Amino acid sequence: MSSNPTENDIKPNGVVETDLGIVPVPKVEGTWTVDKAVETISTGKYPEGSDSPIGYFHLLERLKTTKREGWTRFAINRGESISDHMYRMSMMTMLAPASLAEKIDVNRCIKMALIHDMAESLVGDITPVDNVPKTEKNRREASTMDYITKRLLGNVDGGKQGEQIRAIWQEYEDSKTLESLFVHDIDKIELLLQMVEYEKRAKGKLDLGEFTFVKTKVGLDEMRVWADEIIKEREEFWAGKEHVRRDGGDEGVITQEKEQMQEAYYAGHGRKE
Repeated sequence: MSSNPTENDIKPNGVVETDLGIVPVPKVEGTWTVDKAVETISTGKYPEGSDSPIGYFHLLERLKTTKREGWTRFAINRGESISDHMYRMSMMTMLAPASLAEKIDVNRCIKMALIHDMAESLVGDITPVDNVPKTEKNRREASTMDYITKRLLGNVDGGKQGEQIRAIWQEYEDSKTLESLFVHDIDKIELLLQMVEYEKRAKGKLDLGEFTFVKTKVGLDEMRVWADEIIKEREEFWAGKEHVRRDGGDEGVITQEKEQMQEAYYAGHGRKE
């Protein structure tokens, strides 16, 4: 069905019979650039250099409609969106264990959780098995954040909000502060939660065990307690049935090639057991 409704798509009551909720990730020929990606947006370019944030607000819709790609390989086609993922992450940061909460700026962590995947609005959700080098992924995401914070938000409130968003995103990417390490762990733990929820909903007919790898990359002791609890919950669910594991013990049937891809993707995150 075409992305633009025709006369045949419209019923007498005015209802449009087309899936307006599907917003494809920009497909770019040759070297990926922000401008090429923006050119593909069916609703038109966002106004640049404006003192209004409305264009930026429209761009954020893409986070609501873009799905987390790791699940689509398992035919979970109506799974969580990028903003779904970031919303739960932000709620999780609010419940940071007391031993961490007294050391970190929780409000900054909430902002970081809501910002960290913002570049995927144009870049899309690049996963470990997509064969996109980490340096290229970083280049695309950094250039997208520059586009958002300078070209869309550069004249909004004197550029202050754009500068703050860019700085918080960079802090997450650099992974040096305790806040960024905490949010990286929350990112992984949110994935583990979603993995178990999908498996349970499928009543054991869907094995998402390859994603348990991220548990080995959770770095902070307090967060490893949460990760361990989720893995224990999963093991109890699968008890007595053959299933894929990679929780620091039995490696199950995850291929060496796939694990190498995961290692490259999460390089510098957390620690090995």
